[in-house]
Amino acid sequence: MRAAPLSHPWEVTPKEAVALQRRLAGQVETADRIGPLRRVAGTDVGFEDAGRTTRAAVAVLAFPELTVIETVVVREPTRFPYIPGLLSFREAPALLAALERLPTPPDLLLVDGQGRAHPRRFGLACHLGLLTGLPAIGVGKTRLTGQHDDPGPQKGDWAPLVDRGETIGAVLRTRAGVAPLFISPGHRVGLATALRLTLACTTRFRLPETTRAAHHLASD
Repeated sequence: MRAAPLSHPWEVTPKEAVALQRRLAGQVETADRIGPLRRVAGTDVGFEDAGRTTRAAVAVLAFPELTVIETVVVREPTRFPYIPGLLSFREAPALLAALERLPTPPDLLLVDGQGRAHPRRFGLACHLGLLTGLPAIGVGKTRLTGQHDDPGPQKGDWAPLVDRGETIGAVLRTRAGVAPLFISPGHRVGLATALRLTLACTTRFRLPETTRAAHHLASD
C-alpha cells in the first residue's frame, strides 16, 4: 500500500467516532484525482460467529476486462457495535488489513457502502479512501440519507441524491427494471466520474462486478 496520509485510533466511543467523522470529512477530496485505471478493487464485509468475527474481503479485477486477478480475505475480532452512520468503525479496520495484504495497491476502490451520501459526509468509502490515499467510490444498495426522484427505467438513468440542499450522490439504474444503487464520491473522485466508472464496472447484473466478486468472498 502507498503511505497513508493520516491515521487515528480505532478504540473510540460512538461519540468520539462521530467527532472524528466530522473532523475528517473536511479532508475528503471530491474532485477527480485518478491515474490510469488497470486494477479496480471491490470491498465487502461479512460477519461470522454471531457477529463476533469480521470477515473482510477485497477482490481486484483487471480493468476494463473485469476479470478477477487477486483476492484477499481477512478475519478479525469485531471491535465496534453496529450503529447506523458509524459503519466504517465496525468494518474499516479489517478492510484496511485486507488491503495491506495486496502485493500491489489497486487504482480504485468500489466500496460496498456510502461515500459522501452520509449524514456527516463521511461514509465507509470516504474513510477507506482517506486512510489509504486511494480513489474510492461508495456503492450503496440502500439509502442512508437524502431525498431523490426515481431515476428512469433504463440502465444508466440516474437522479440526484440531495440532502439539506447539497447533492451528495446519485441514484443510479444499473440494470433496466431493477432497483437502483446509491452512488457517491468517496475520495479523489467526482460524482460524474463515480457514475461513469460504476457503469464501466457493471455488466448484466445490478451490482458492479467488483462488488459481486467481493461479496462472494465475504459471504462464502
